[in-house]
Amino acid sequence: MIKAVIVDDEPYACQALATLLKKHCPDVQVLALINNAKEAVTIIRELNPELVFLDIEMPYLNGFEVLEMLAPIHFDCIFTTSYDQYAIKAIRFSALDYLLKPVDVEELKAAVKKVTSKSAPSLQQQMELLLQRYHQPQQGVNRIALPTLDGLQIIAVDTILYCNASSNYTVFTLKDTQKLVISRTLKEIEEMLEEDRFLRVHHSCLVNLDEVRKYSRGEGGTLLMSDGAEVDVSRSRKEALLKRLMPGK
Repeated sequence: MIKAVIVDDEPYACQALATLLKKHCPDVQVLALINNAKEAVTIIRELNPELVFLDIEMPYLNGFEVLEMLAPIHFDCIFTTSYDQYAIKAIRFSALDYLLKPVDVEELKAAVKKVTSKSAPSLQQQMELLLQRYHQPQQGVNRIALPTLDGLQIIAVDTILYCNASSNYTVFTLKDTQKLVISRTLKEIEEMLEEDRFLRVHHSCLVNLDEVRKYSRGEGGTLLMSDGAEVDVSRSRKEALLKRLMPGK
């Protein structure tokens, strides 16, 4: 059994999630329903759960602040939230799980299923990435957590050369010629990296602009990357590319 607690300032939301877990996730034992963020810190320390369902938007302390007060983190965390662009981007960057309210049963089951596959070392790094991105939403960060077919891999952002869409997956090509198949769509990856030096130059390709060595003109044009690969630029994205390559012109 996975021992869990639910933290949400709305009692109805707590009870609704507990009901879904009892019906659809019998391996999860809910130890407590907590409606106060400050009390959550004390109760989580006392109960030492393996999993915390944590609301993000709460009075006095938000979910991220609760985690900071509990650091170092020794439990898995699944966030619950209404749509919050910056919060969700921070969560995605760290490859942690979140559920949008109202909670979908299939998404809940999938999130719980992932819990048993995580390792403590990667969890600590994920939490560090999450809080870094939360505190510095407009600044680039050095590392990103990526869910691969084998688990989780944390890499330096500046080692990414380009990313190619492959159905519902994304193939990362890194500087050491390594390729990673990531369980995220290219659109999700674009949303995570758009504030850094990355640009979608084609419907199926996102490139690191720092690794562009040459642009050859054409209908859309072609990019020569630092590893010698050539990347086509779509006509619709040509203008945006040139603005990024030659700012101020």
